[in-house]
Amino acid sequence: MTRRERALGTARTGQVVTAISLLALAGVFVRALAFTPVDRLQGPAQKILYIHAPVAFTSLMAFAVCGVLSLIYLAMRDRRLDRAAAASAEVGVAFSVAMLITGPIWGKPVWGTWWTWDARLTSTLFIFLLFVGYLIMRDAVIDPDQRARFSAVIGIMGLVLVPFIHLTVYLFRTLHPNPTLLKPSAPSMPGVMLVTLLSSIGVFLLLYAGFVTQRYAVAALQELREEEMLRDS
Repeated sequence: MTRRERALGTARTGQVVTAISLLALAGVFVRALAFTPVDRLQGPAQKILYIHAPVAFTSLMAFAVCGVLSLIYLAMRDRRLDRAAAASAEVGVAFSVAMLITGPIWGKPVWGTWWTWDARLTSTLFIFLLFVGYLIMRDAVIDPDQRARFSAVIGIMGLVLVPFIHLTVYLFRTLHPNPTLLKPSAPSMPGVMLVTLLSSIGVFLLLYAGFVTQRYAVAALQELREEEMLRDS
């Protein structure tokens, strides 16, 4: 099997995974809106949790994956690792946009403000801007090896930030609520809400996998095309 055939096969796999995850996502939304009770204190606004928390978790996981792959790339210098790291970063930025949009929509009716410069919100905005810079840098640097090295350094910086962002609600005074799932005690949520939230997280992780797989395949095809153009010139 040629490199082109492998890349096209990877793209088709990503398309199938994405289609399945989008159908599942529609089911999660129906469950959240119609079959999950309204929170007694926050009211209907709380239901955006089932989008905001999963996209926030998935975006930070995407940045962490980018950082881990970047570390491995610096050790092995395998261009496939660089492509995978870049794909994860790009999908993470897309999910971060959803996170930064849904957060204020939830915060306005609950906190009384769209935005506040507390530690959790500021650090999530910072990591988003860091990876926007990551993507801009990749477009600006022409040499592929230099681009991969610079990208790896930024990816590792993001990896360091991810656990710090999780700890901000414990280290600083913040309006942002404590984590619902990642906490020392049991999740502080009724079972029916917890099932909806976990289902949403699982679906968004599947969607992440589908997006990353497709983006990786596109990058592989682009690299192959550039190599063919160099040989023909």
